[in-house]
This record gives sequence, structure tokens and C-alpha cells, in this order.
Amino acid sequence: MIGHINHHKNQITALAGLLIVIGFVLGTLGNENLQNIALIIATIISSVPIFIKAIQAIRMKAFSIDLLVSIAVLGALYIGEYTESSVVTFLFLFGDYLEMRTLEKTRSSLRELVDMAPQEAVVLREDGNSEKVAIEKVEVGDRIIIRPGGKIPVDGSIISGKASINEATITGESIPASKTVDDKVFSGTILDTGYIEIVAERVGDDTTFAKVIELVEEAQESKSKAEKFLDKFAGIYTPAVVVLAIVVYLFTQDLHLAITFLVIACPGALVIGAPVSNVAGIGNGARNGVLIKGGEIMDKFSKVDTLVFDKTGTLTKGKPEVTDIHTFNRLDEEFLLGLVAKAEMISEHHLGQTIVKAAQNRGIDLASMEQSDGEVIKGNGIKAQVNGHSIIAGNRKLLQSEEISLVKAVEQYAVGREKQGNTAIFIVIDGKIAGMISIADQIREDAYKALAQMRENGIKKIVMLTGDNKHTAKAVATALELDEFHAELLPEQKVNYVKELKNSGHTVAMAGDGINDAPAIATADIGLAMGEGGTDISMETADVVLMADKLMQFSHAYLLSKVTIRNMKQNIFIAVGVVAILLIGVLMGSVHLASGMFIHEASVLVVILNAMRLIRFNHKNMHSSKRLESVPAKA
Repeated sequence: MIGHINHHKNQITALAGLLIVIGFVLGTLGNENLQNIALIIATIISSVPIFIKAIQAIRMKAFSIDLLVSIAVLGALYIGEYTESSVVTFLFLFGDYLEMRTLEKTRSSLRELVDMAPQEAVVLREDGNSEKVAIEKVEVGDRIIIRPGGKIPVDGSIISGKASINEATITGESIPASKTVDDKVFSGTILDTGYIEIVAERVGDDTTFAKVIELVEEAQESKSKAEKFLDKFAGIYTPAVVVLAIVVYLFTQDLHLAITFLVIACPGALVIGAPVSNVAGIGNGARNGVLIKGGEIMDKFSKVDTLVFDKTGTLTKGKPEVTDIHTFNRLDEEFLLGLVAKAEMISEHHLGQTIVKAAQNRGIDLASMEQSDGEVIKGNGIKAQVNGHSIIAGNRKLLQSEEISLVKAVEQYAVGREKQGNTAIFIVIDGKIAGMISIADQIREDAYKALAQMRENGIKKIVMLTGDNKHTAKAVATALELDEFHAELLPEQKVNYVKELKNSGHTVAMAGDGINDAPAIATADIGLAMGEGGTDISMETADVVLMADKLMQFSHAYLLSKVTIRNMKQNIFIAVGVVAILLIGVLMGSVHLASGMFIHEASVLVVILNAMRLIRFNHKNMHSSKRLESVPAKA
């Protein structure tokens, strides 16, 4: 019964409005009795859903806005104010309808994402025939065909063909990405041109697209500190209004004035102002490839004054290349590369994977090699047994821990490579220095612009922490004009440095690739992970996830957090200001029940419309903190 009434609330609102119009028409014709009957029926009809919610609130021992309106309506009926009782209930329901419609728009970003979810896939069977199946029936390992205009139904790798793919649903990047064999593709993205066949690696709820939707839904439901405070405040404020209304009646003996006071003091705009800003801000982030995990994260992110970056994969592109292979004692170059690459296959580190890729590009058969043992030394390198040889590949610290000294010629060659911006990987075979592999990475094109923009908007200190050598680190730090850099750090040393910054009063955001930097990311006030497609660990560990490898998304997220919190404060100010002005008007006799309710509902719409500006917010339209102060939420 209750569900049936709520389902038809819009029809109830329309019918009540029609009866009020009929009542006013009858009144102008001089038929006061029929007018009252129409207005009483309108009041009764529109009161039903309000009374139901009020009763539910009483059962939960809570004071709700519906309870205040119910008391006011009963009082208005008691004193014969049928016009005001009907108009108040109608405006309350109509305001509720408008709130729901506008709130749906604030969730439009999420709804657009959900609408992008693929529903079916074309699976290539073993007999060579293709079959169109529902997305739920696709299994890991299935071979899937995607033609131009088709949605990619699963996460997977391309095994045949090449294509231009629009990945805006995942990364927020509107420019299509070129993909070919061995490249990763993600569910929910669209093939613009070309033809590919992929093998399914993640299906259903395990896909990146499904996780993005889940994270955004959870984030929009989570509350900021302001929302939590307002919830507690409403729990105290609402019963206090009832008490004050009774006091007004006792002092004035004017029941109409007390009822008006009761209705006008409803904290509707105050309660909805913060959540709607939160939902709109998080929705904007999702549409631009930024996942901000909730209102509390948004609030904390807006207060960040210090940025800490990992180097590889964060300030640099994370796509390093082998620039030089130098051997000692006339050792064969490909022999050394093959042994090291086989050993590095146990590592997830960027540099290790770069060496593996270099060996594969040279056609070295790694599968035929035997690896009997292996150990990853976090932050330093690896140790392994390959084809009967003892392999050590890593930095100076690893060599020192193994008590292997560097001769002057080796050290000089290494420093020379490092000063040119390379990372030097020392290779030890069977206890002797056998060679050195140089690897170089490029600074991201948007790094300087993004960092400069964040400085303009409130960041006071930017620091780089890296496990790389000091020469390469200095080259990157100098190019980007960073305040500090610390090189040759282990993961635990990065954690300790972040703790030191926090203890000294800084609010710290740590950005890394979400794998090697997970401990430091978790330690910072705000942990931010970068990585196209979002790795599992980055999504779980970080507070903010950038779905594309672009630092400008970081800048957008930081500025978005500031404008969202400012928008939230604006809404609270509007709500409190309107209630205060109306209450003064009530006590002075210049604001009446119906007009006051109209203004009250209008204030609810104002805060919602103000929050909706966040949906269209774009950091490109705002560059400096001075402009931020004057235009808090650029539409």
C-alpha cells in the first residue's frame, strides 16, 4: 500500500494542484463552501505520502521534515486555514518532485556510464564461426571480434588486427587511442575505425569498466564531514524547531504564527545542499576519468598543500626504453640480455619489464631458458638462477649488500650514463660484474603545465621521491623546477618521508603507479594512483585514481575538489540565510505560511541548481587561485 502511494506521488501532486486551482476558481465565483471542500480534499490527498513518511520517521525515533509539515498541516486544518494547508502540502510534494528530477541530472555522469555498458559480444568459436551472445555468457579465454562502431565487451588483449579506440568512458580522454597486437583494451570503450580480435581476460564484474561504475556509485553514497555534521545538526535542529514553535505560541497565543514558524524553519535546503554538491562533483570527476572515492576524500583533497611524486610512471611516461647495453670482459651482449631478461620475468617493476621487452624485440627465446630460483629485492633489483648462472641485476645498494665492489672504470661509465638521464642497471653474473644496461624514460609532456597550474591553485611544495639514482633524479627535478627530490630510496624510506611531512603540519597527496608505491600512497593524507585502465591495486589503495596517464587530470581533480567544497559551503550559506530571513519575516508578520513555503522550496531548488554547475566544471576555464575565489564553481 505504502509503496503503491509513493509510486503514484507525481499523480497525487498533479491532482492536488488541479483541485487547488478549482478551489480558487470557485472562490472567485463566490462559492466559498465548494472552495473549502476542494481545498480540504486537495490537502487530504497530498498529505497522505507526507503523513506516511512522518509515521515512518516516528517509528525510527527520528524528527523529519515530513513530521514538521504534518504537524503544521494538522494545525492549519484545525484553525480552518484550508488555503494554506492545501498550498503547503502541494508545494512540499511539488518541491520533492523537482528535487528528484534535478538530482537525477546531477547523477547524469554515472547514468551515462551505465548506459555505455555493452550488452552483447561476438564470440569466435573453434570451428571458425562467430556467434552473438549476451555479455553474461562471455567467459575468460573467449576470442571476441570487434568491428567499427562496436563496443568492446570485456577487458582483454588484442591478438589480431589494429584499431583506433575511443576510451573516454574509462580515461576521460576524447582523442581515440591507436591499438595493435598485444595492446590492452577495456570494456565499455568503442572501436572507431579498424578491426580487432581480442582474447577475454576479465569479464562481467571483474572488468575495469564495471569497477569504475561500482567505485563511483560507492563514492556518491559516501558522506563528507560537512554532510555528517549536517545530519547530526538536523537531528538536533528539527526537534528544537518544534520546541521553539511551542514557545512562540505560548508567548503570542497565535496558533497560526506558531504553525508558520514551524513550516518555515524546516531545514530542507540545508539537508540537501551538501549531498547534491558531493554527487555532482564526483560525477564530474568520473566523466573526466578521475575517480574520487567519496565526499570525505573530496574535502581532504581540497586542503592538500604538498604534493609528493614517484618518478617513473608518474612524472615520467612510465614507458622506458633500453638505450645501451654495455658488457665487460668481451661478454656477448645478447647472452647477457637474455639471462637478465629471463631473471626479470619475475618482477613487475617498469625497468624489469623494459628489459624483458628489449629481449623479446631482439627475438631472444626466453621460454627455452631455465630459471630455478628468483627473488625480488624491493627498491633495489633482483637475484635469480638462470641456466645454471647466478644473476644479480640492480642498483649500487644491491651490489653493496652482496659485497660486490665497483671498479673505477665501471663507476665512471655508470655516472656518465646517469648524467645523460639514464638509469644504470648493474649486471653481475656468477659473482663478477658482467655489464650494464642503461634505461631512459621521458618526462610527461603535460607535467610542467599541470604542476604550474596546481601551484597557482594552492600547492606550496612539490617533492619527488624515487628509487632511481641521484643523477637521473636531479635531471628530472631540475627540468620540472621541483622544490625537493630524494633519490635511491626504498619503499619504506618513502613511507617515512611522507610521515615526516605529515608530522610537520603538511597535508600531503602522494602520487605513484599504485604498485611499488602502495605503502606510501596508503600513508599519505590523499593517495593518488596513475595508470591507464586503473590496476586493481591502484583502485583499492588510492583515494583518487586517474584512469589516463595524464597529469592534467591530477590538476583537474585537485581544482575540482576545491570548487566542490566551496560549492558545498555556498549551499549551506544560502540555506541558512534564507531560513534566517524567513523566520525574521514570520516574527515581524510580513511572511505568511504559503508564501514562506514557496520561498523555502525555491531555496531548495537554488542550492540544487548551484550544485549542478559542477557537472559542467572544466579546469581549463579556471587557472589561478585568485580566479577561484571569484568564480567558485565555473559552469
